[in-house]
Amino acid sequence: MALLKKINAWLHLWLGLVSGIVVVILGITGCILVFEQEIKSISAPWLHVQKPANGSYLPPSALYKEVKKIFPEKEIRSAFYYGAERTVRISMNSDTLVYINPYTAEIAAMVDHEDFFHFIEEGHFHLWLPEAIGGPIVGWATFIFFILLITGLILWWPKNLKRSSVNKSFKIKWRAKFKRVNYDLHNVLGFYAVIISLVFAITGLIMSFAWFSNAFFVATGGTIKERVISKSDTTLHNILVPLSQVDMAWKKGMTEIGEYNKDAIIVSFPQKASDVIALCVDMRNGVWRYVNLDQHSLEPVASTQKKMKDEEFALYLRRSNYTLHVGAFGGLPVKILFFLASLICASLPVTGFLVWWGKKKKNAKRMPVKRLETQMT
Repeated sequence: MALLKKINAWLHLWLGLVSGIVVVILGITGCILVFEQEIKSISAPWLHVQKPANGSYLPPSALYKEVKKIFPEKEIRSAFYYGAERTVRISMNSDTLVYINPYTAEIAAMVDHEDFFHFIEEGHFHLWLPEAIGGPIVGWATFIFFILLITGLILWWPKNLKRSSVNKSFKIKWRAKFKRVNYDLHNVLGFYAVIISLVFAITGLIMSFAWFSNAFFVATGGTIKERVISKSDTTLHNILVPLSQVDMAWKKGMTEIGEYNKDAIIVSFPQKASDVIALCVDMRNGVWRYVNLDQHSLEPVASTQKKMKDEEFALYLRRSNYTLHVGAFGGLPVKILFFLASLICASLPVTGFLVWWGKKKKNAKRMPVKRLETQMT
């Protein structure tokens, strides 16, 4: 038992030192990304628009034509209707995003895709390194962090139920010296954040590694199936449909297909006859539903997702992975909790390093004394 405790402590120490810098970066960037939408809403006035009295959305074709006047050489890919009092985001095959008034087709702003939050996302997903290099580093650091949470919980576990042991595990002794306060910040705050931290780690690993995602999917009752990639049927119609067909798909998405938050929808513009018209509906609290329609018949094809309420448990969890990772499922109160937990995660490598450094210095001071005692005997 004592040997297992030593191995656990050794793993916690050295794995923490190896992954510390990456965990700090992930924690700090995660804090920012938790409130990405709220910060953007305040800092980007072009996202907002006043809805006219009895006003109704212009269809995607009208917005498409207006943007095409400015960017005739660009391939317009999708229109994102955020809601009644928001501008529509038009995405193209460039780094420029166009925000347009959905009631007047007036251009509100043209924004570079690589903004502040794009920079933060690049740090969070691959440490501002090339994705092929930084992505695996982030993934394996997250895996190490997952192990650290388990080993840390074992180290935290009270030796007995005496009051002194319980207080040491659950309370921070703020009036103590710096070393004790730092130890408590690492030990106690780490425990209080452990559940949310495990959610961060597991959902992060699902994003990082296909093998982990599939293993978790199977463990929760899912069955791995071959991915379905659907195309529109070109046996009867081998020409690209007009924009009016995209308008009909968009209207169908809002009136017939979508169930929640119907004013928010994404619609794609097909580029060739075999493309589907992709819709994203039911966007609420960080979850959504992809509906792919045959561009000629406007009927759902095989790759269309089920309604969330109809999904089997494993697929429900898989589709909820993003909202679980950022805490969007519970609104502002849960986001605040996730922000604090992410901040604690960022602090753990720092406080842990200080604990280790303090012990190292203390042991170094003892060494000369031991040598002197050896020489005198």
